Order: sequence, then C-alpha cells, then structure tokens
Amino acid sequence: MNPISSTLRPGWVSDDMYPFESRFFADASGHRMHFVDEGEGEPIVFVHGNPAWSFEFRHAIRKLRSAFRCVAPDHVGFGLSSRSGQREDHRPESHAHRFAALLDDLGLRDITLFMNDWGGPIGLDFARRQPERVRRLVIANTWCWPVGDDFHFKAFSFLMSSWIGQYLIRHRNTFVNTVMPKAMGNRSVLTPEIMAHYRNAQPSPDARAAMAAFPGHIVGAGDWLRSIWDDRAAFADKPALLLWGLQDIAFRGKELERWKTALPNHELHEFADCGHFLAEEAPDRVVSALRDFMERARLQPGKRDG
Repeated sequence: MNPISSTLRPGWVSDDMYPFESRFFADASGHRMHFVDEGEGEPIVFVHGNPAWSFEFRHAIRKLRSAFRCVAPDHVGFGLSSRSGQREDHRPESHAHRFAALLDDLGLRDITLFMNDWGGPIGLDFARRQPERVRRLVIANTWCWPVGDDFHFKAFSFLMSSWIGQYLIRHRNTFVNTVMPKAMGNRSVLTPEIMAHYRNAQPSPDARAAMAAFPGHIVGAGDWLRSIWDDRAAFADKPALLLWGLQDIAFRGKELERWKTALPNHELHEFADCGHFLAEEAPDRVVSALRDFMERARLQPGKRDG
C-alpha cells in the first residue's frame, strides 16, 4: 500500500473538489485499487456502484473526517484504479474479493459500511463472511438478492448487456451521460464540473469494460446474490440506517420494503425529492442522518451496538 500526493493524480482531478490524499493498494494479482483514507476514529467505509467512484462520497468524507476514519475505494475499472482486459476481473465476486483484501490490509474493525448500488452486494459479501468486523450498515438505494424473475431488472439487464447496450456504454459512455442524470431527482446537481469527474474517470471504450460488464450481472450473478442473501443472518440484526431516494429509477419502494423486513434493527430516512445517488444529491442531509445514527449508538449506556 503506497500513498501518493494529489499532485501525481491526473490533471482533471480537482484538488478543491476532491481534497484528499490518494492511496493505492496492490492485490495479489497486481491490480491497483485507488482509495482515500481520511481522519481517525471509528471507520466508515463507503462502497460505490456503477458508474461511480470514491468522488461520489467527497462531501460526506470532508464533513465526517474530523470525527471518523473515512475510507472509500474505487473498484478496479472505476475512478483512479487500474483497468483490466480480463472478463473474470469484472465479475461482482471479483470486486468483492478485492474489496475484502483491501479491508484486510488496512486491518479495519468496528466498520460501518455505507453501500450504494453494486456497493450493497460487494459490501454485504464482506459482512456475511466477517460479521465480527462489521458494526453497522448503511443501505442507500441498493439490493442484495436474485432479481432474475423481476421484469424491471431483467429488462434493463438484457438491454444493457445486448450488443447495442454494450456499444452505447463503451462508445457513448451512456451510463455516465444518460443513466446517471436520469437516476437523479434533481439533475441540476450534476454540474459540468461534477460530470467532468465522472466522464474523465471513464475515458475510452477499453477503460469502460467493468462499467459495461456490471449490467449483465444484475441477472447473471443470481447464484452469488442468493448465496449472500441466504447468509443474511450474519448481518441482519446489526444496527442499520436505511437512506432511500424515492425518485430512483433503479430501486423502488418494493426493494425498500424488503430491506425494512430483512433488517429489523433499522432506522429509515426517505428522501422524497432525491434519486439514486444520495451522497451527491443530498450530502448535508445524508451526513446529518449518518452522524446522528453513529452518535446515538455511541451514547447507549452499557450496550455495544452490532
């Protein structure tokens, strides 16, 4: 693990918008995962999905690093991490294994996992394998069960993994340019400067291989998703904060209801005016809810949460 100064980052990364030291972790196969590790205290680990990267959590990290240790990796194929031409590297299980390897290398315990989109299955795969190291869960517009029998997900997965979908993702960067804005409750949040950080993180058709692979796994990774969900007893009783944007085009009230049933020790905050990327769209409200959630657990006398 080798930290590098922000001056060695690509020139398109704004030090004002993303004022963090860049660090890299090399896994056993040689892939380099970029991550930020800011502050001290109980660790909050932010786990992004498609087509985001740690940049998504910059507001939360900046506001929380005075009281918590904030860790946010970029999955291989995203953000400032390395790219791979091997299809095996783009399976969600592979991302989960690399994520776990990073947390092992950092020696993190008492973790609060903040998970959005594909970050849900990736983070919860760690939680079901090493539940003693995870203290709390933050569920933000994500899922973690097979959806092959749900037309809503099956149709999107089929379309985006078809030849035309793959062409649009790789050659038109449609996940960043089209899907991301449509998933927002307020598209004006995505200013030109912000969009440049998402576009530049996916600069070419070859660089977009991981982004293009994920949609097919919505259905294709059903067995892996089922294996996590079948093991949910390992994490189901942990304190959970449900943050849900009701304008999301991906995850609906149906998915929220399933989380409410599966995680009985939960606290719910609904965002009627927001969509899929709450950390971008409502950072102040997200940070306030997360800070209160963490502090309430700390102040419970004689009881250790999780």
